[in-house]
Amino acid sequence: MEGIALLTVFILSIFVGFEVVSKVSTVLHTPLMSGANAIHGIVLLGGIMVTGAATEPLEIGLGVVAILLGAINLVGGFVVTDRMLEMFKPKKPAADKSGGAA
Repeated sequence: MEGIALLTVFILSIFVGFEVVSKVSTVLHTPLMSGANAIHGIVLLGGIMVTGAATEPLEIGLGVVAILLGAINLVGGFVVTDRMLEMFKPKKPAADKSGGAA
Protein backbone atom coordinates (compact mmCIF):
# COMPACT_ATOMS: atom_id res chain seq x y z
CA MET A 1 0.00 0.00 0.00
CA GLU A 2 2.90 2.37 0.74
CA GLY A 3 4.28 1.82 -2.76
CA ILE A 4 1.00 2.91 -4.34
CA ALA A 5 1.01 6.08 -2.24
CA LEU A 6 4.57 6.87 -3.30
CA LEU A 7 3.72 6.22 -6.96
CA THR A 8 0.68 8.50 -6.67
CA VAL A 9 2.80 11.31 -5.21
CA PHE A 10 5.38 10.81 -7.97
CA ILE A 11 2.78 10.99 -10.75
CA LEU A 12 1.08 14.03 -9.21
CA SER A 13 4.45 15.77 -8.89
CA ILE A 14 5.06 15.23 -12.61
CA PHE A 15 1.77 16.94 -13.46
CA VAL A 16 2.34 19.81 -11.02
CA GLY A 17 5.92 20.30 -12.24
CA PHE A 18 4.79 20.39 -15.86
CA GLU A 19 2.08 22.95 -15.10
CA VAL A 20 4.44 25.17 -13.10
CA VAL A 21 7.24 25.12 -15.67
CA SER A 22 4.89 25.67 -18.62
CA LYS A 23 3.57 28.88 -17.02
CA VAL A 24 7.03 30.49 -16.61
CA SER A 25 7.76 33.36 -18.99
CA THR A 26 10.74 33.04 -21.33
CA VAL A 27 12.68 35.83 -19.58
CA LEU A 28 12.79 33.86 -16.33
CA HIS A 29 14.10 30.61 -17.79
CA THR A 30 17.79 31.54 -17.45
CA PRO A 31 17.66 32.39 -13.71
CA LEU A 32 15.56 29.31 -13.05
CA MET A 33 18.06 27.13 -14.93
CA SER A 34 20.88 28.53 -12.81
CA GLY A 35 18.96 27.69 -9.65
CA ALA A 36 18.18 24.22 -10.96
CA ASN A 37 21.89 23.68 -11.70
CA ALA A 38 22.72 24.47 -8.07
CA ILE A 39 20.13 21.93 -6.93
CA HIS A 40 21.51 19.33 -9.34
CA GLY A 41 24.96 19.88 -7.86
CA ILE A 42 23.62 19.12 -4.39
CA VAL A 43 21.84 16.02 -5.70
CA LEU A 44 25.06 14.86 -7.34
CA LEU A 45 27.01 15.27 -4.09
CA GLY A 46 24.30 13.34 -2.26
CA GLY A 47 24.54 10.52 -4.81
CA ILE A 48 28.31 10.38 -4.36
CA MET A 49 27.94 10.21 -0.58
CA VAL A 50 25.27 7.49 -0.69
CA THR A 51 27.23 5.43 -3.22
CA GLY A 52 30.35 5.77 -1.09
CA ALA A 53 28.49 4.17 1.83
CA ALA A 54 27.01 1.36 -0.29
CA THR A 55 28.16 -2.20 0.37
CA GLU A 56 26.21 -4.39 -2.08
CA PRO A 57 27.28 -4.59 -5.74
CA LEU A 58 23.75 -3.72 -6.92
CA GLU A 59 23.70 -0.60 -4.73
CA ILE A 60 27.11 0.47 -6.02
CA GLY A 61 26.09 -0.14 -9.64
CA LEU A 62 22.86 1.85 -9.28
CA GLY A 63 24.78 4.58 -7.48
CA VAL A 64 27.35 4.85 -10.26
CA VAL A 65 24.59 5.06 -12.87
CA ALA A 66 22.84 7.75 -10.80
CA ILE A 67 26.08 9.72 -10.47
CA LEU A 68 26.73 9.47 -14.20
CA LEU A 69 23.22 10.62 -15.11
CA GLY A 70 23.35 13.39 -12.51
CA ALA A 71 26.67 14.63 -13.87
CA ILE A 72 25.32 14.66 -17.42
CA ASN A 73 22.27 16.59 -16.21
CA LEU A 74 24.41 19.10 -14.33
CA VAL A 75 26.85 19.74 -17.17
CA GLY A 76 24.04 19.91 -19.72
CA GLY A 77 22.22 22.45 -17.58
CA PHE A 78 25.26 24.71 -17.45
CA VAL A 79 25.76 24.39 -21.23
CA VAL A 80 22.13 25.36 -21.88
CA THR A 81 22.34 28.25 -19.42
CA ASP A 82 25.53 29.52 -21.08
CA ARG A 83 23.92 29.38 -24.52
CA MET A 84 20.85 31.22 -23.22
CA LEU A 85 23.01 33.93 -21.68
CA GLU A 86 24.85 34.37 -25.00
CA MET A 87 21.55 35.46 -26.54
CA PHE A 88 21.42 38.48 -24.23
CA LYS A 89 24.94 39.75 -24.95
CA PRO A 90 25.19 42.66 -27.38
CA LYS A 91 26.30 41.76 -30.86
CA LYS A 92 29.81 42.90 -31.84
CA PRO A 93 29.99 44.83 -35.12
CA ALA A 94 31.48 42.85 -37.96
CA ALA A 95 35.04 43.83 -38.79
CA ASP A 96 35.72 45.24 -42.26
CA LYS A 97 37.60 42.51 -44.11
CA SER A 98 38.25 44.44 -47.31
CA GLY A 99 41.66 45.59 -46.08
CA GLY A 100 40.75 49.26 -46.10
CA ALA A 101 41.23 49.73 -49.86
CA ALA A 102 38.34 51.49 -51.53
